Amino acid sequence: MSEYNSGTVLEKENGDIHLRSVDLNLLTVFDAVMQMQNITRAANSLGMSQPAVSNAVARLKIMFNDELFVRFGRGIQPTMRARQLFGPVRQALQLVQNELPGAGFDALSSERTFTFSICSPLDIRLTAKIINNVKNMAPYVRLQTKSYLNDNIEHQLRYQETEFVIGYTCFEQLEFRNVALFEDELSLVAAQSHPRLGDRVTQEQMLAEQHAVISLERFCSFSKPYYIEEVTQRSIMQQCTDLFSVLNIVAMTEMVAITPRWFAEQHVQALQLKIIPLPWDEKNITCYLSWHESAERDKGHQWMKSVLSQSELLR
Repeated sequence: MSEYNSGTVLEKENGDIHLRSVDLNLLTVFDAVMQMQNITRAANSLGMSQPAVSNAVARLKIMFNDELFVRFGRGIQPTMRARQLFGPVRQALQLVQNELPGAGFDALSSERTFTFSICSPLDIRLTAKIINNVKNMAPYVRLQTKSYLNDNIEHQLRYQETEFVIGYTCFEQLEFRNVALFEDELSLVAAQSHPRLGDRVTQEQMLAEQHAVISLERFCSFSKPYYIEEVTQRSIMQQCTDLFSVLNIVAMTEMVAITPRWFAEQHVQALQLKIIPLPWDEKNITCYLSWHESAERDKGHQWMKSVLSQSELLR
């Protein structure tokens, strides 16, 4: 039995579509539309006309027995089924691409651009090191980095608008991959002239002080995990945009702040700060490298992941 719709013939047996009857070029259209979430932009990226892409989408809907895309504002939005398909389809396309002649990744000659999001304050510590390390190994590879993460970061990873995230957040959904890079020691920071704090502090003493933090409303706020409970939130008197602003407030007031020790040590002399051990048994926080599963068949991605996973290069 066969059925004809939108220019495609799909052979069926017992209700199942045979792979031999499927135009696999449709999968490249699906991949582009998923990334662009706009028919016109997808058509431009593929070098196709808009009607041709619309026709391909109609055929994809029949193939997968799902709407796949629905109108949303000026663009389109993928259905749950489309989201489920995106990772496997992208991996399959990448697997084929990897086997084509000349499709490998040569670090010495590649001119590829990789995109990163490195959350604050790790951007201060790592961005220049990553750029310089990669330049030594792949002189023509370009890196685009940004340190501001918003609540759309999972979408950006999923559709590879950002290929890697380096931060203190471990993405918990199964579609994301995480690898621990290193541990950072945390400390309490106060002005050297602070009238009540010495070289040690108890939990009660720390909570009795006024705290400066990175705004808890910011996505991936460094401070947020330490101020989850209401009793700790009551100690917050200043919310800033970044940790350097936090340290400046601490240096000029009697407020205190929780920061990575390495970050405090960079500013301890210039800002006249003192570093106090936290009154906790566990004082470390893990830095993670994260990416989306759909990129794992990409040889260039594999190379960059191996470079970044060598944490000794970043320390």
